[in-house]
Amino acid sequence: MTVTAPDATRSPLDDAHDQLRAAATALDIEPGLVDLLGQARREISVGVPLRRDDGSVEVFRGYRVQHNFSRGPAKGGVRFAPSVDLDEVRALAMWMTWKCALVDLPYGGAKGGVAIDPRQYSIEEIERVTRRYTSEILPVIGPDRDIPAPDIGTDERTMAWMMDTFSVSSGYTVQSVVTGKPIALGGSLGRATSTSRGVALMASAALERLGIAPAAATAAVQGFGKVGSYAAGFLADAGVHVVAVSDQYGAVYREGGLDVAALSAYAAEHGTVVGYPDADPIPAEELLLLRVTVLVPAAVEGVIHVDNVDQVQARIIVEGANGPLSSIADSRLADRDVLVVPDILANAGGVIVSYFEWVQAKQTYRWSLDTVESRLEERMLGAWNAVTAEQRSAGGTLRDAAMRIAVSRVLDAHRNRGLYP
Repeated sequence: MTVTAPDATRSPLDDAHDQLRAAATALDIEPGLVDLLGQARREISVGVPLRRDDGSVEVFRGYRVQHNFSRGPAKGGVRFAPSVDLDEVRALAMWMTWKCALVDLPYGGAKGGVAIDPRQYSIEEIERVTRRYTSEILPVIGPDRDIPAPDIGTDERTMAWMMDTFSVSSGYTVQSVVTGKPIALGGSLGRATSTSRGVALMASAALERLGIAPAAATAAVQGFGKVGSYAAGFLADAGVHVVAVSDQYGAVYREGGLDVAALSAYAAEHGTVVGYPDADPIPAEELLLLRVTVLVPAAVEGVIHVDNVDQVQARIIVEGANGPLSSIADSRLADRDVLVVPDILANAGGVIVSYFEWVQAKQTYRWSLDTVESRLEERMLGAWNAVTAEQRSAGGTLRDAAMRIAVSRVLDAHRNRGLYP
């Protein structure tokens, strides 16, 4: 992979473009089509005013980027975080396009967000921000246009507010406008844990590929939120010894393995893993450097980079987050034969079950949990098999193989549709 700028000056969008260029070179795609695939089809930047509980007014910046429509309506999360900016959202939307194509969903990629720290505001204030943001992007979302879902800083309650705001404007209830909703509002069984279940499935597949039994494996999970906490639990259930986890406040380590269920209960009560009595505290940044079999970065992008990649000791990295490895880090790990399961495969469980939720809403018929989980496993393992077969056939890393499959599928759809006018 060709890296075009020093790591310290790069953004997630630079990494996304590097990955596209590498796939385009391998697939011999003409430059004009590479430019087309690298550009978002639609971008919206909106002001989001908030009347605070004390009567004062603040204004935040919100975004919605729709990267591609060739395979179907756009699909992607909504992030509430102070770091949200247009380039981050562009990168995340592009990765969603490849992710949906890789697991063969009839979607293009989208992403959105508001540059706000939701921890600093009341529930009522976050509801007002959510409803105003939704009203601002209302003309471009819809069940056949663009279907939002939860991401960092948002959850099923956020999706309920978005669905209600859209439904009020439509004059009737539209359950299929968002996914990741509460079950009572048409959410799918199994959606809350779907990303984590997919991460654990890919970790197990990677262990099997290297001939390592789960009981002989150790794991560290960076990020103990919606994805990381459940992923740690699923790994422990599979027999893997989860020895370390971290959140935004710190990390804990226990050489013989953590009691993940007890740790989850502690974190739910205290709001952090810090202070958990049956483990030793360690600096959060050291978790990424532990000598473990499996490392799951499940927080934000760019956590493994030029300054720490040479100290990473894991044999397998399963990307629970989007873009946790910079391009330079990815290249160096490949040189060391570290097995990296790329984000567009590893964390695709969430969008797969979001698709199932959308289908159920369209049918007004709910599937059983067993049906959801068995179909999720079928999709994830089918994608794993396709990626590993492509890697054996054409070489490169798992990310190279996954990107070749995804980009070629999007390109095929574009070529079949043609360019209008």
